[in-house]
Amino acid sequence: MTITERINADIKTAMLAKDKERLEAIRAVKAALLMLQTSGEAVTDDAEIKLIQKLIKQRKESAEIYTQQNRPELAEKELSEVAFIEPYLPVQLSEEEIRTIVAKIMSETGASSIKDMGKVMAAANKEIAGRAESKVVAEIIKLSLA
Repeated sequence: MTITERINADIKTAMLAKDKERLEAIRAVKAALLMLQTSGEAVTDDAEIKLIQKLIKQRKESAEIYTQQNRPELAEKELSEVAFIEPYLPVQLSEEEIRTIVAKIMSETGASSIKDMGKVMAAANKEIAGRAESKVVAEIIKLSLA
């Protein structure tokens, strides 16, 4: 079952359950996917996953801003939407799994200093694509190369 099919099925389920919060979050994902499809680009599973990651990142950043502005009710709403959207992503890697992959990439590329970060990051993004946040991967690479 593709992501789009899962989203359509989940919209129906949320409508029947009268779960307004879940319905709103899932509809936002569907709207973003429809925009991607009408943009003229080829819609692959990777493109869908990247879009969903982007939506999650936007909501987390918004929640952070709302928290800083002392608006906990809005921050809570954004984080609840994140919880409804995250299941559409592949299973996320743990930090230990990311460290193992980064160490393997570093040995393959011969990276030894922070100057090699771009090379390691590019290889890591290809290998980890969609299974971890780039921010977390970058932090692990920095610590490994320092």
